[in-house]
Amino acid sequence: MTKKQVTTITLLSIAAIALGLLVSGRIWFRLDLSKNKTYTMSDVSKNLYKEIPDQVRVTYYLSEKLSAIHPIPGEVTDLLREYAAYSHGKIRVTVKDPVKTQLADAIEQLGIVPQQIQTVEKDQASIATVYTGITIEYLDAVETLPFVFSLDTLEYDLTSRIRAMARGTVRDIGVIVGDSAKQWEQDFGTLDQFLQLAGFRVRQIAAGDEIPDDVGALFVFGGVEELDEWALYRIDRYIQTGGRVLFALDGVFVNSRGNLEARALEDKGLLAMVASYGATVKSELALDRSALTIQYQSASRSGMRQMHLARYPLWIGVLAENGNTRHPLTSRFGGIDLFWASPLELSPSGSVTAEPLFTTTDEAWLETKDFYASPEISYMLEAEAAETKGKKTMSAALTGTFASYFAGRAKPEREGATETLPDMPTSAQDARIIVIGDSDVASAFVQRRENFDFMAQTALYLSNDDDIISIRNRQPQAGRLDTITNEAKRGMVMATARIVNLGLIPLLVIAVGLFLRWRRARSI
Repeated sequence: MTKKQVTTITLLSIAAIALGLLVSGRIWFRLDLSKNKTYTMSDVSKNLYKEIPDQVRVTYYLSEKLSAIHPIPGEVTDLLREYAAYSHGKIRVTVKDPVKTQLADAIEQLGIVPQQIQTVEKDQASIATVYTGITIEYLDAVETLPFVFSLDTLEYDLTSRIRAMARGTVRDIGVIVGDSAKQWEQDFGTLDQFLQLAGFRVRQIAAGDEIPDDVGALFVFGGVEELDEWALYRIDRYIQTGGRVLFALDGVFVNSRGNLEARALEDKGLLAMVASYGATVKSELALDRSALTIQYQSASRSGMRQMHLARYPLWIGVLAENGNTRHPLTSRFGGIDLFWASPLELSPSGSVTAEPLFTTTDEAWLETKDFYASPEISYMLEAEAAETKGKKTMSAALTGTFASYFAGRAKPEREGATETLPDMPTSAQDARIIVIGDSDVASAFVQRRENFDFMAQTALYLSNDDDIISIRNRQPQAGRLDTITNEAKRGMVMATARIVNLGLIPLLVIAVGLFLRWRRARSI
C-alpha cells in the first residue's frame, strides 16, 4: 500500500467518524426487552415536534459531582438527548453544572433547590450538596421540574408540559369537597401534591360557586348529604357545556373517626343526579377476600387494651388483573385500594356509553341492609356473603351527551343568594364522567401510590390527553404477593410449589448425578 493510499484511507476514516458523531445526534437506537417497553420512547413523544411551532429549550441543571457517583443522571441525559434526536431541531437540550456556571441563585428562584447526599470517597463519608433539576423554556413561558432523580415519570413530565406550553393552555383541575367534615389540605393533601407534580394546577371551588369554563376537569369528593340543588345545578350545567367530572361518592356512611358505626346516606340529590347520567352508586357496602389489613384495639377480660391486626374485607385491595385493559385509563392498571366502598350499577341512556373500569374479585360479597363495619366480630361481616357473592363493579367511565338532571324544572334558589343561576345551554355537548363508589379513594387513608397515580391519570383522561396516559409511570410495578384470594387455589399453588422445590428438583439433580456417574463408569 502506497503512502498516498494510507493518507487517503486515514482521511476518509476521520471523515466517517466525524459524520458518525454528527448523525448520532439524529439517529437513536435502543434495544428494550422489558415487558411494557418501559425504556422505549413513545410515539407521542417522538412526534411531539409536529405540535411545536417554535423551539423549546430544555436545560438539565446537574452537579458534576452527582453524575460522577450515580448512574441516574446519565440515564436522564440519555433520555433528553433522545428527545432532541427525534425533535427535528425543535427541542434543544443543554446540560449545565449550576455551580460552575454561577447560575445556582438564578435556578433556585425557579424552584430548583439543592439536595444533600452522602458520599464516600477514600473510605471517608461526607455530605455533598448537589443539583438535579430541569427547566423547560418556550417563548416567554418557563416550566420547572425541581428534582429529577428517576425515569419513572420523566417522559410524561416532559411531554405533557411541552405540549401544554406549545398549545398555550393551563391544565386546571377544579376540586369540590362536598363533606364539611373533610378539608382539602388536610384530607387530600397528598393528592394535591401528586396533581401538582403531574403538571396540574389545583383550584378549590366552594360548593355552589360558579365553575369556571377554563377548568379542564372537576373532581367531586362526597357531598351526598350536603350538596343542595343550587350546587348540583352548577355541576350539571358544567357537564352540559362539555365538562368532565370525577364523582367519588359513598353509598353508605361509615363513621371512620369514631366507632365505625355505619348507616345508609340520606341523598339530597347528588346520587340521584349521577344515577340519571347512567351510574347508580348503590346504598350497599362491598367486601372482598382481597382485603387490606386493619389495626384496631379491643378490651380484654381484665380491661386492658389490646392491639390486633386482621384482614378487613371492607378495605378492598383491587387487583391489577381486575382492571379493564380495553379502556385507556386502565390499560396499564396497577391496582387500587378502596375504603368502605359501594358498588355501581350501570344503566346508560342511548346517547351515553358506560364501561366498567375495575371490579372486585369473584370472591366479593355485599352488605345490603344491616350495615356492620367493626372488625372485632368478623363473622358479622359475612352475614350476607352466601347470597350476594360475586364480582362487583366499583368504578365506571361514561361518555356521550348527558341529559340534564334539571331538564323541565325551575332553576333552584338559595336563601340569601344575590345572583340568579345562568340558563342551561340549548344543547348538551359531549362530556366525560368517571364514577367511583368511594369518597376516600384519595384521602388520608391511602398508603398506596397506585391510588394517586390513578387519580393523576384520571385527570389526564378527563382533560382529553388520552395518548399521554400510556406513558405515565411506565416503570415495572411490583404487584401484590397475595393475589390469589381463593383459599383452595392458594393451597393448591402452595402445595405444588413445595412438591416442585422440595421433591422434583432434588430428585432431578440426583437423577442427573447418577446418569453422569453411570456414563463415566461405562466409558472406563
